[in-house]
Amino acid sequence: MEDQADKETTDIEESFSQDSLADDGEKNDNAVPTEDPYQSQEFLQRKLYFLLEHLKKMHATLPEQYQIRVSFELLAGLANSLLNDTIFEIVKGLMEIQHVTEKHLMQVREKVENDHQLEIKQWESKIQDPEELEHIIALMKIKHTKNMKETDMKLVLHLDQKVKDQQSTLEKAGVPGFYVTENPKEIKIQMYLLDFILRLSRMKCEPSK
Repeated sequence: MEDQADKETTDIEESFSQDSLADDGEKNDNAVPTEDPYQSQEFLQRKLYFLLEHLKKMHATLPEQYQIRVSFELLAGLANSLLNDTIFEIVKGLMEIQHVTEKHLMQVREKVENDHQLEIKQWESKIQDPEELEHIIALMKIKHTKNMKETDMKLVLHLDQKVKDQQSTLEKAGVPGFYVTENPKEIKIQMYLLDFILRLSRMKCEPSK
């Protein structure tokens, strides 16, 4: 008898638990989802206007020759792409990589210069004859000048490749105005656009309360 009573009690408890879960499920289904104020259509429209207005102000400060080359359509497309905050993070990351790269290349150049100075000092400590030393130092300077030119060329090529990597990354991310190019004027415009994006990243457009 006790076993039968225990079984009935267990059946009742399981039935009650299932009914409770069903009721909770219905409550969840009927719950009104909370809208993210940063994703509402109204906020996105306000943010787009905010971005475009600031871009137009920045554009107005450019030299006239570049104002002409940066159209309103380009600014509008840029503002629209910046509705996605991921673009800001991509640009910040690229700028950090560029700063690290430039610092490293500067250190490489400084090392070459130091090596040249060390080599001259070593010759000065070895050669006692002034005329012979003068001749050797003159040869060393020719050698070092050639070596430094080759080093600078390598550094420039490395920086150029970094610029192309940036252009390609931003083009793939869908940022207007960015594509792989070696045209100095186009690169200058892209630098201005990068500056715009970085300045906008420090601003905040809040949803209305």
